[in-house]
Amino acid sequence: MIEIPVDRLDPELLDAIIEEFVLREGTDYGFQEVALEAKLAQVRRQIGRGQVVIVFDPELESCNLLTKEQFRKLGATAE
Repeated sequence: MIEIPVDRLDPELLDAIIEEFVLREGTDYGFQEVALEAKLAQVRRQIGRGQVVIVFDPELESCNLLTKEQFRKLGATAE
């Protein structure tokens, strides 16, 4: 896996990657329903703080979001 620096992505592409991740993951927020915009904003903040990174898997030819810790455990590289 290769980390993709956020500042190298077009803002529209970044938004699309985040939205696809949020919709795909179906994260459980407990008893309360959380609006899509709130979920997207939460992920944007995590990316901004460096807690979440965007990665590209050359084998699968796909992007994903991982926590920084998950990324480190994989022994992945930064682009």
